[in-house]
Amino acid sequence: MSHRILMLPGDHIGPEIVAEADKVLRCLMADFGLAAELEYANLGGCAVDAEGAPLPASTLSLARQSDALLLGAVGGPEWDAIERDKRPERGLLAIRSELGLFANLRPAILFPELADASSLKPEVVAGLDILIIRELTGGIYFGKPRGIRSRDDGVREGYNTLVYGADEIERIGRAAFEAAAKRNGRLCSVDKANVLESSELWREVMEGIAGDYPGVELSHMYVDNAAMQLVRAPKQFDVMVTGNLFGDVLSDCAAMLTGSIGMLPSASLDASGRGLYEPVHGSAPDIAGKGLANPLATILSVAMLLRYSLGEGEQATRVEQAVAMVLADGLRTADIAGSQAKTISTAAMGDAVVAALRAQQ
Repeated sequence: MSHRILMLPGDHIGPEIVAEADKVLRCLMADFGLAAELEYANLGGCAVDAEGAPLPASTLSLARQSDALLLGAVGGPEWDAIERDKRPERGLLAIRSELGLFANLRPAILFPELADASSLKPEVVAGLDILIIRELTGGIYFGKPRGIRSRDDGVREGYNTLVYGADEIERIGRAAFEAAAKRNGRLCSVDKANVLESSELWREVMEGIAGDYPGVELSHMYVDNAAMQLVRAPKQFDVMVTGNLFGDVLSDCAAMLTGSIGMLPSASLDASGRGLYEPVHGSAPDIAGKGLANPLATILSVAMLLRYSLGEGEQATRVEQAVAMVLADGLRTADIAGSQAKTISTAAMGDAVVAALRAQQ
């Protein structure tokens, strides 16, 4: 049976990095027996320009028929002034919601060769391996009412609603407990229960389901302290679970611990394991078209796609080993280059990963 993979290059550096992921997938198909079909569609600003909407109906239809989706990046300043419901980011939020992609998995793993590239001292981050699980379809990004209005005194104000149902919290909580049970058995739930009622309920529900996972040690931490601890002593964490807004901030903070945001993949999964995979970084319009983008986060997202949605664990391991081989050979894009490294282009990095794959035959 052939897997259907929908490729969504997106905007600015998106097409550049997805092109390198395409090379990797086609190498697996040609040389390692991966049965897959790759289709392409628009999402984000490119979709607004070509089809008038950030998530065209044709893209959503293809997405529903696919086993997994790979996204490059969306957004850019040229779309900042258009109507809010047509901005590229609305397409990303919409596809997450339409497909029920509620669980966002963001690993922060430091490759040994990149310890010097981290913004923290090597001894603080050496051996780092954290999994941040972010609730993705609820919270303040989706809560209603929301909008911009004028008060009685004529002053304009923006307002958003932070709301979580117990069912939403339990769903992401169980996903986090199950992930922790497969790792080192430690789960830190991050909230702001001292000031937010939604976080009070979050903590209550997490405590309520903890008894179903006796092999997992549950702890709680306020989000401001969690941010501090990530840069003070990040290796204290194994799995972290939190809501949409807090997870957005903390996962980007964790990104810099690994040497570059260009190294971090992510997965957004539904209840059956179908997912959308993307690098954590944005569309980087300042470097688009210059061959400077790091494609490794996108290629590592391919590994997650193979493992979590397609059940191709062996193929995923091949990709991860190929990335490790390239880094061990001293090859770097500019964002992770040290004084002793050889700096190469986006396309050259993709070619190097493919060569490392073929070397495993």
